[in-house]
Amino acid sequence: MSQELPVSATQETKGTKEAKEARAAREAAGVEEAAVEAAGTPAGGEASGDDRESGADEESGTDRESGDGQGSGHGRGAGTGGDAQVPAAAWANPLRDARDRRLPRIAGPSGLVIFGVTGDLSRKKLMPAVYDLANRGLLPPGFSLVGFARRDWENQDFAQVVHDAVREHARTPFREEVWQQLAEGMRFIPGDFDDDMAFKQLRSAVEELDASRGTSGNYAFYLSVPPKFFPKVVRQLKKHGLANAPEGSWRRAVIEKPFGHDLDSACELNAIVHDVFEPDQVFRIDHYLGKETVQNILALRFANTMFEPIWNRSYVDHVQITMAEDIGIGGRAGYYDGIGAARDVIQNHLLQLMALTAMEEPASFDAASLLTEKLKVFRAVQLPEDLSRHTVRGQYAGAWQGGEKVRGYLEEEGIDPASTTDTYAAIKLGIDNRRWAGVPFYLRTGKRLGRRVTEIAVVFQRAPHSPFDSTATEELGSNAIVIRVQPDEGITVRFGSKVPGTSMEIRDVTMDFAYGESFTESSPEAYERLILDVLLGDANLFPRHQEVEESWRILDPIEEHWAHHGRPAQYTAGSWGPAEADEMLARDGRSWRRP
Repeated sequence: MSQELPVSATQETKGTKEAKEARAAREAAGVEEAAVEAAGTPAGGEASGDDRESGADEESGTDRESGDGQGSGHGRGAGTGGDAQVPAAAWANPLRDARDRRLPRIAGPSGLVIFGVTGDLSRKKLMPAVYDLANRGLLPPGFSLVGFARRDWENQDFAQVVHDAVREHARTPFREEVWQQLAEGMRFIPGDFDDDMAFKQLRSAVEELDASRGTSGNYAFYLSVPPKFFPKVVRQLKKHGLANAPEGSWRRAVIEKPFGHDLDSACELNAIVHDVFEPDQVFRIDHYLGKETVQNILALRFANTMFEPIWNRSYVDHVQITMAEDIGIGGRAGYYDGIGAARDVIQNHLLQLMALTAMEEPASFDAASLLTEKLKVFRAVQLPEDLSRHTVRGQYAGAWQGGEKVRGYLEEEGIDPASTTDTYAAIKLGIDNRRWAGVPFYLRTGKRLGRRVTEIAVVFQRAPHSPFDSTATEELGSNAIVIRVQPDEGITVRFGSKVPGTSMEIRDVTMDFAYGESFTESSPEAYERLILDVLLGDANLFPRHQEVEESWRILDPIEEHWAHHGRPAQYTAGSWGPAEADEMLARDGRSWRRP
């Protein structure tokens, strides 16, 4: 049975057609129409009360930040052409409907300033991600990219560096017309973080881009710098008025991990940053939360009815969350020594994955609701009474791995031979609530392990009674749902099945879902999603300061225990960690999965 369009939709379609005809007539007559488009009224006419109210809502940033005003970056003044400029917040696409999922979210007029633009993160991830967003049509034509670093470069030198990075690391094909449009909005500011003159030049560059590119005063400042420079940069932004947005515009700060090295330093850093930016203006990057498979945890649990009924202590035996790397520290000795695997990975990545796995269903998929449920998990975490028996740290030792001889951690260049920094960490946590009481969560991470993999394994209890004899089921393990975060993104369900033949023999089999095989569109790189969300003001995938502080409350007692008890256990490069980690699970009658 067919459905008629709502009357409002019919009227809107008719009005849109009439507006197009009127616009064509005005353009033929050479009439400037920017203000007319913004107000939606005849030239020289006064907007109705309804129109004025909707314009006020858009001025507040609702349309621009939610992404519903996808055309906001495409009106006059968004690029370099057109004499008459339309305020970004005053223009709305009349054809845009929030219910239409075919239309992507597109950032409005905006720019991105990257501090530490010469680093590996910027070259390998951030610059290619910006290009890929532009190549996919998700950035406005007037988007601007400003680099800040200690290099004696001109704008064209910076553009060449970005060009080379894009050519080498971009995910999407290189298109000259996209590159040229992006390059026109690139600027470079040379200087140190305590150089007042450099920040004055930065402010001048921002103001010039507002005029020439139509960025409307909207800027995100990405601090791709070592954590010790965070306070200095944000204070300089405040001192030179860069953190204060003009009326109707926004300014945001993007901060990379690690956010502090313990609870006290994290609280102190939060206080400094929040003195300059409001809490909802600060976006703390955890690139794992930008991965499609991590976001799919929520879809798997709450969009289906077949998993959530058994996602609790009545059916789940334990949960294992693993992030393994097959490389060493490389040239990061200065950063890594003194921080270690637990602070570098468990405090942010793995605890976030645990929260998403264990949280209750949020009221809605927005930042406030997600924060509420994740905080409930963090505050319910219980540490083991005996940290010596239920936590393990290790350091990789030299061995043959991948066909080459690799050095041990203490033999790496720049590492103190007496260092006690952990390159492997495994901990056992409990969550003291009705859903998870008694279910252990095992978290482990390490460098120089067997292969690069990140996964969440929800391992279920064995059947309370089996009608089959033990010989029929000796090769049958526990049922499990394994969420593969990287590199082979997907989900595996493991269960038992009869082996073909005349005898009853049951063996583990798997059903596999892989992103690459199920969808024609490839998953965007995590930084693409996160940068776009920053420009849109969407904080769903960014840990808030409360989460950061709660994570440190969990990890600090473990780090303090390690600091006063013994040295890290040694494990062979290319193995799956020290024997002590296997013993930790063996005491509970369990064993680590082999990814």
